[in-house]
Parts: sequence; structure tokens; C-alpha cells
Amino acid sequence: MATQTFPLLTVQQYLDLERAAEFRSEYIDGQIYAMAGGGRNHALIAMEVGSSLNRQLRGKSCAAAGSDLRLYSKQEKTLTYPDIVVFCEPARFLDADRDTLTDATVIVEVLSKSTQNYDRGEKFRAYRTLPSFAEYLLLAQNEIRAEHHVRQPDGTWLFRESKSPDTQIHLAAIGCTLTLGDLYERVEFAPAS
Repeated sequence: MATQTFPLLTVQQYLDLERAAEFRSEYIDGQIYAMAGGGRNHALIAMEVGSSLNRQLRGKSCAAAGSDLRLYSKQEKTLTYPDIVVFCEPARFLDADRDTLTDATVIVEVLSKSTQNYDRGEKFRAYRTLPSFAEYLLLAQNEIRAEHHVRQPDGTWLFRESKSPDTQIHLAAIGCTLTLGDLYERVEFAPAS
């Protein structure tokens, strides 16, 4: 059986298409991948994280943004839409449209069944190429669980997993703290079977 191949796109070709598109897609090494929509829990967790971080960042040189900003890793040739991205001034953008960051300090992803392996693997690898990237927080949506990765001074990464609602996750790179239970306050979990 013959398979149809499509030509690889340049970053600029992707951006031209994406800026005019009705639906979002991510770019990985010349190919475009449609993004799956998130559900209620995903949206609530991401909104709570973004709101909490922006309250704590008032008057500081950093800001948290939702998934409307793209993030570009030149080394890995990826353009992604993190659920929450924290960038510090001076913000670094790919071009004058100021819709594609080229650096970030903290990134938060809400895990889903379809993307959790990508978020933990290839996406994390791409994020680690960003010069100022210091902390990566992954949040489950089907249970209270956080996976917190922190870059160490020698370039290695320290991993901590938390499941208690009382856990406070300190994001030292931006001087913010998130209480795990607060992030899940309105989340409805499926009944145990």
C-alpha cells in the first residue's frame, strides 16, 4: 500500500498557516500536529494555576500566560502551546508579532491521556533547550498529583512527586508558591470503580 507523504514546512510557513488557522496545531521538526481540545478539569486546573501565579507576580518582572502564546525551541525545531508559561522581562519573542516566545522560566502542563507521554518526554526535552527554563510542573487531571522538575546549578534536574492537597509547591525561579489542593478545588474526579 502506498502512503502519501507531505513536504516538510519551514518555521515561517508554519507560522503563516497557524496565524490564519481556525484551529491550533503544534510544529515538530517540519510537521504539523493538530492539538486535542481539553476538558473541564484541564481548563479549571490551568486557569487556577495561571490566576494564582499572576496574583503572586504582580509588581515583579515576570508574568504568566495561558495557551495563547506559542513557545519556540530553535534547537529542537518545535513550536508548542504550553498550558501555562511564565516568562520574565525582557521577554524574548521570535518576531514582531509577539505571539511566539523563544524563552521561558517556568512551564506548567496539565496532563491528559493522549499527551502525557509527549509532555514528559519529547516536549520536556525541547523545553530543556531554552536558556532560562528552570522549572517544569506537570499536573494530573484525574487525581491530585504534581510532578515538579527543577533544574539544578550543575544542569541536572531534580524530580519531586506530590499527591497531598496540603503540599505547597515552591517555584523558586519566580518566587511563587502553589498549594496543590487549591489547584484542584473545583475539579470533579470520576468515581472509583
